[in-house]
Formats: sequence, C-alpha cells, structure tokens
Amino acid sequence: MTTRQPSSDLSDVQPVFAELSKIVLGNDPLDTTLQRIAELIKQVIPDLADVSVTLIENDKPRTVVFTGPLAVNLDERQYQSGYGPCTDAAMSGETIAIAHAEEGSPYPEFSRAAVARGVTHTVSVGLPVAQRVIGALNLYLATGEPMSQASVDMVETFASYAGVAVANAALYHSTADLAHHMQKAMQSRAVIEQAKGIIMAQRRCTDQEAFAVLARMSQRQNQKLRDVAQGIVTKVRE
Repeated sequence: MTTRQPSSDLSDVQPVFAELSKIVLGNDPLDTTLQRIAELIKQVIPDLADVSVTLIENDKPRTVVFTGPLAVNLDERQYQSGYGPCTDAAMSGETIAIAHAEEGSPYPEFSRAAVARGVTHTVSVGLPVAQRVIGALNLYLATGEPMSQASVDMVETFASYAGVAVANAALYHSTADLAHHMQKAMQSRAVIEQAKGIIMAQRRCTDQEAFAVLARMSQRQNQKLRDVAQGIVTKVRE
C-alpha cells in the first residue's frame, strides 16, 4: 500500500480547519465536539485505522470518543495496565510516536498487543489547555511506514482545537470539577518535567530519551509515570 503524504498546499485542509473552528466555538456537548474532531482527523490523515480521545477525570483516564472498536480496545488495555503511550501523553503533554513492530519500544507489552491487532504505529498527543494537560488524542495506524512529520504537526494542531473544546466545556459545564482535574494534571506534568530534567542531567541525554527512560521505569516498577517521576524528584531532594 502506498503511503499518501499530506499535501504541502494547505488549501487542501483549510476547509477542515474552518469547520474545526465552527465546531469548537459551537454549542454542542463536549463529546459531540470531540467525536467530530476525531472523525475529521481520520478524514485528512492517511492510513489511520482508528482515532480516540482520552480524558483524565478523577485522576483516572477514560476514552470519551472513538472512531472504532480497535481504538477503544487498545485504550482500555493501557488503562488496565496503568501505563502506555495514550496515558503517558495525557499525563505529560508529550507527543509520543511508537513503532510497535520494531525492537526497543518503551511499551513492550502494549506493543505486542497492538501488533497482534494489526497496529504497527501509534501517535498520542497531549491536549494542551493553558499549559495544562487533561487528556490525549490517540491515533492508531496499520501501515508499514511511520506517520510523516507533516502529519504529526497536523495532529498537534487538531489537539490544540480539542484542548480549546475542553476549555470551553470548563467554562460552561461543570467548571469547578473540570478545573480541579486540570489542576491535578498540571501538577503531574510539573513533576514529570522535573524528573526528565534530572535524567537529562545525569545521563546527558535528550528530552525524548529521558522520557523513554521514565516510561521503561514505569513498566518495570509497575507504577504510574507520575509516581515514578515523583520518586526521582524526591530522591534528589533528600
């Protein structure tokens, strides 16, 4: 199968972004808005098998919308184990792109489960809301080629629209509850960033390499990414 790359002519996607703006600024319920965003992503990004959106509520991740059963199945697998690219992206704000068929995945168990279901690559992007992270946009691909950087950039743009939709929901629906969740997510992200900085200084590695170290420690110790990060920060302060 030939991998189609997004056109460098942004006029091809301008109507989509115009529709996104109308959706985000509309009065539809949050789940309806996020569902339409997921469907538009699947429409414009080539070779996608499924798309989902994870939100953190009461310190627990859940899939609020999805374009097919594959996405929600693999999302739920990550929630049950307590770690995976979608949960870690939701907590950290990172963009996590994984080639699951290749050796060295920071999520070996999840990678095996993904490949068994025909998924070769995933991309999870944290949803940014005023420097806070309350969820992630998750893409599942069944193709031999990784997603192009142009497509990743486009997904990050979609994630920013989804973040605005969530922020709007905070203004008009259950503001206090959602603000509380966002505050907890912000605190988690701050700890993760501190731990990454410590690892980068100790190992003289890049930001991405430091995050991969955290992800591996999370699985090896069977702890959430945030808890592993907190342990590293606490140990340095002692």
